[in-house]
Amino acid sequence: MKIKIQVILGSTRQNRFGDKPAKWIYEKLKAMPEVEAELLDLRDYPLPFFDEPKSPASSGGEYVLAAGRKWADKIGEADGYIVVTPEYNHGYPAVLKNALDYVYKEWNNKPVGFVSYGVTGGARVVEQLRQVVIELKMVPVRTAVHILAFWTLLDEKGNLKTESLEKNADDMISQVLWYARVLREAKTTS
Repeated sequence: MKIKIQVILGSTRQNRFGDKPAKWIYEKLKAMPEVEAELLDLRDYPLPFFDEPKSPASSGGEYVLAAGRKWADKIGEADGYIVVTPEYNHGYPAVLKNALDYVYKEWNNKPVGFVSYGVTGGARVVEQLRQVVIELKMVPVRTAVHILAFWTLLDEKGNLKTESLEKNADDMISQVLWYARVLREAKTTS
């Protein structure tokens, strides 16, 4: 059975750079025969700011709003995730925080890797996101892809030059897949 990994594009901003690394990581995953990859763009899941009557941790997976149910159903399909995010003002976008906070049990016991970009390569945002995902009972992997000063990594056509990013990407993907297999197996035997 294939491992299903969702790549979550964590910015909805106009003219965002995030499309480039998200598509690159998605294509790497798609080329792997043991992986079923899916690219989720938060633009396609317009969640209102969290407005459910119960917290996701205490709702038992019951979501009142249709947008929340749609997001929960989609997130529940995956064995693991790779989040692609910019760093805005030393933090991550509000739309990404809202998407993470909207559901709970659907994230539980699944691995997550990060691809971040910004002036510092998004290192600060990944530190913050690791704290958040642990509270969601996720397993953040050690290796991340940090795209430092991304505007210097674009060729003359505006394509992302990934040569310097490949090793970390391969390591991160390997860790996400390992944990996804182990955690999926643990769920079936417990």
